[in-house]
Amino acid sequence: MFVNIHKVATQVNEIIIGKQLQVRQALVCLLAGGHLLIEDLPGVGKTTLAHALAISLGLKFNRLQFTSDLLPADVAGISIFDREKNQFVFHPGPVFAQVLLADEINRATPKTQSALLEAMEEKQVSVEGQTRNLPTPFFVIATQNPSHQVGTFPLPESQLDRFLMCLLLGYPDPAAERALLAGDDRRQLLARLHPVMQVTELLEAQQELKQIHVSASLLDYVQALAQATRNGDVFAEGMSPRASLALLQAARAWAALEGRNHVLPEDVQAVLIPVVAHRLRPLKSVSGKASASSDLLLQLMKQIPV
Repeated sequence: MFVNIHKVATQVNEIIIGKQLQVRQALVCLLAGGHLLIEDLPGVGKTTLAHALAISLGLKFNRLQFTSDLLPADVAGISIFDREKNQFVFHPGPVFAQVLLADEINRATPKTQSALLEAMEEKQVSVEGQTRNLPTPFFVIATQNPSHQVGTFPLPESQLDRFLMCLLLGYPDPAAERALLAGDDRRQLLARLHPVMQVTELLEAQQELKQIHVSASLLDYVQALAQATRNGDVFAEGMSPRASLALLQAARAWAALEGRNHVLPEDVQAVLIPVVAHRLRPLKSVSGKASASSDLLLQLMKQIPV
């Protein structure tokens, strides 16, 4: 089952050149059943990565461009009166897909951003007093521009906590950029992609993650990492229980892709920063400047004994 996941990674890496680690992390997130936030400058391949993942996994895909005038009904859907039927008929919004690409999510107002909270957590939406289930599986892949850019609204902590992982793509290295410049247009390459994994295979692989063994000592290690973020010396608030569960689930997925049926501390370390860094807010140091969460997590990881 996990062999096909590697086939997906191979195909996506042909589109997103030089980002093997980020592609692997994205697949870990989807395999673990979580939602993915990709944060970086415009033009580095965030949207292309989401397209390539959805096509390769054989999932129904919708893209929604978030703008400042977008309304919650534009996300979830709305009922419109049908004269022929003499009744209101519900028209589903873009959220009714197996993969929803929320492009530039932080350009929408907080009210519209909150329209995704119920969908991401409970895999359902409540519209006009009626609850409607979303397709299975349901993934949100959101892209976010840096907060210093004009026209952005910061995502609230409650929204960030619902993303299992947050990735940074960054600029390509010279060799990868040369391949991009000399190669075909990425949109043309996307049009040639085909599914290499069935939906049923993805669901079965997600179920198989439950069979990945986690020892008591490994749980001790995860708890020690969580507790280290909660002492109040480094972060304003520490890891929530949801963050600990997300870390463990992502570590299971990483171990599965490594071909093991048990989780090692190295698996936890491999996913710690993309799972936890976006959930934490660093305290300011004596100099008045706050270090990045990822740097602080690396320091904590060196201090916590395995």
